[in-house]
Amino acid sequence: MNKQHLDRILKIRLPITIAVILVAATITFMVSKSERDGVGYQPDQPIKFSHLLHAGGMKIDCKYCHTGVDKSRHAGVPSASICMNCHSVARRDRPEIIKLIGFYNEGKPIPWKRIHKVPDYAYFNHSSHVNKGINCVHCHGDIANMEKVAQKQPFRMSKCLHCHRNAKERLPELADKIKNGPVTCNTCHR
Repeated sequence: MNKQHLDRILKIRLPITIAVILVAATITFMVSKSERDGVGYQPDQPIKFSHLLHAGGMKIDCKYCHTGVDKSRHAGVPSASICMNCHSVARRDRPEIIKLIGFYNEGKPIPWKRIHKVPDYAYFNHSSHVNKGINCVHCHGDIANMEKVAQKQPFRMSKCLHCHRNAKERLPELADKIKNGPVTCNTCHR
């Protein structure tokens, strides 16, 4: 490689390459930040469902509707058949229950809009947290007191690391039962 060719690479191609890398990194960061900073996101659902009534007033455990939460990495969203365990009898004449019955009778899944979502590039396992006794409220907020669910906290790496590094401080009710969580990169980035 002659000196002219090397000079050209250093003067033209290298700055362009660096600029492209910086722009791509900035765009990636901004998109991923917006995906995980959904604080306040509160979509209308296809069926108005009150967590305040069901989880709050009636004290129905999260695991009853979110059946995968203690068995799987995914909590799962309730199917119409789970709702129909009660609503095959209870309050069948209410407009929202009539919608529910329609989904159930047609065998269609309820198109719930996901509210809480960890970015695709991060691995999270609900069951490993729930089975250690960590209450849903620590990440999802006080859902039992929400008429309409909203994301209350950002799902950021810094929040997860803070809890994993300071478990006894963050979860004093479990101080005698848990240890700090793993903090290696491959714990969440697989």
